[in-house]
Order: sequence, then C-alpha cells, then structure tokens
Amino acid sequence: MSFKAKRACIIVTLIILLSYSCKKNDHDVIPDVYVDFTIDLLDPEFTSLTVIDASDTVDAGTNNWGSGAAGYDGNGIIVYRGPEEFYAYDRTCPYDFAVNGLSTKVRPDFGIATCPVCGTVYSLATFGVPLSGKGNYTLKIYRTSFDEARYVRVWN
Repeated sequence: MSFKAKRACIIVTLIILLSYSCKKNDHDVIPDVYVDFTIDLLDPEFTSLTVIDASDTVDAGTNNWGSGAAGYDGNGIIVYRGPEEFYAYDRTCPYDFAVNGLSTKVRPDFGIATCPVCGTVYSLATFGVPLSGKGNYTLKIYRTSFDEARYVRVWN
C-alpha cells in the first residue's frame, strides 16, 4: 500500500471515529436542560437517601435550587441510592414524550419508577431501563458524584 493510500485510510478512519464519538445516544429522547445541584445527606429533607435502594425527588422548589434541579419541563429529578453509588434520572417518561409528545412525570417507589399514563415500569438500580410496559427508552440519566461522606452532586 502506498503512502498516499495509507494516509487516506487513516484520515477516513479518524473521520468515522469522530462522527461516532459525537453522535447522541439514540435512546436519550428527553431534551437536554441545565442540571446542577448538590444534596447534603445531613439535611433532614434527604434522610431517605441514607438507605440503600431508596430514592427521593427534587425539583425547582427544593431548597430554592431553581431551574438547576427542575429537570425537563420542570418535572423534577429522581435521586436513587444504589449499593455502591447514586443515580439521578429525569422524571419525564421517555416513551410518552417520544411517542405521544407528552411530558408525564414518572412516580418513584422502592427501586422502580412507573409512568401513570403508559404504564411502563423503569428500574432505578439498572440505569433506568424499562422492566415492563410499552416503553423501550431508558430514563434520562444525569451524572452524579459522592464524596463518600456527605454530599451528592448531580449535574450534566
């Protein structure tokens, strides 16, 4: 293979790799909104999050955090405590949004979240995947970090 052919192959390969790395997750159907807040686990409002497999919800009114805790369309965010880490999900049902154009809040309860409209049940312990129902999209996930003692940060 000539030098020009090798060079062309390398350039084409780089373009393909870059296009895949910049591609949005096809299963993330809920539009991006700004999210950034920090939960203090010593705050009495969040004592439920000291227990594994528990969840709590936040929204713009929680601790006056405003839009940084509102999630898409003000539906709020679910914060779930797994055995080793925290997870955060938008409360907007991705199935209702993608298929029907609705902004429906899912309801968290003991490690799952259920959509009251389409009936999809999502697993909070396994990245918001649908367990049953019509839904085939995962809940929108936000980044989390935990300082191993007190503070849980949620952001995107």
